[in-house]
Amino acid sequence: MTAYAIAHLRPADGPVHDEVLSYIERIQATMEPYGGRFLVHGAEVEVLEGEWPGALVVVGFPGVEEARAWYASPAYQELLPLRTRHLDGDTVIVPGVGPEYDASATAAAMRAARDRGARDRVAG
Repeated sequence: MTAYAIAHLRPADGPVHDEVLSYIERIQATMEPYGGRFLVHGAEVEVLEGEWPGALVVVGFPGVEEARAWYASPAYQELLPLRTRHLDGDTVIVPGVGPEYDASATAAAMRAARDRGARDRVAG
């Protein structure tokens, strides 16, 4: 199942540092052995709710294991400090959902779990 590496990068004070530009130039090569590809890269977002200072990066991978292997790879770990020394951000890996996913079934399962927990607390 497809997985995603998602980064929320906050703007730096001042111009883009040369190390960040080097990171951007070199990152694609670190993803290719793991089947990674950019889906969103550095795009400014249209904020509909809340706050979102900065840019969004979304990289798709064939699965969670490939995303984890890419992030842990020596090639990416060598490159990573070029960004983290100059940009604050948050990065996560998240599994996607398949074409059969049904949000109403998820809500039903969550409701059933909540109700079981409430019954257990009353009975306990």
